[in-house]
Amino acid sequence: MLLHSAGQSISEDSVKKILGAAGVKVEEARVKALVAALSEVKIDEVLKNAATMAVAPVAAAAPAAPAEAKDEAKEDKKKEEEALAGLGALFG
Repeated sequence: MLLHSAGQSISEDSVKKILGAAGVKVEEARVKALVAALSEVKIDEVLKNAATMAVAPVAAAAPAAPAEAKDEAKEDKKKEEEALAGLGALFG
C-alpha cells in the first residue's frame, strides 16, 4: 500500500527497502511470493471495491454501538475494581 500510494513500482528491491527501513528481517522467499502475488492485482480497483463493501456493514452495525459501548464500559470498570482489590491484598 505504501509503495502504491507513493506511485512506486512494487518490486522485490522496493519491498526489501521498506522492510529494512522498518527494522524487519527480510525473508527472500516471502518477498518473492508477495511481489508475484501482487503482480496481477490492480490495487486501485481492489481499494475501490473494498471501500464499497465496507460501507454497508458499518452502517448496519452503527445502531448497536452505544449498547455495546455501555457493556464494555461496565466490564472495564469491573475489571479495574478487581485489579485494585488484588493490589490491595498485596499491601495488607
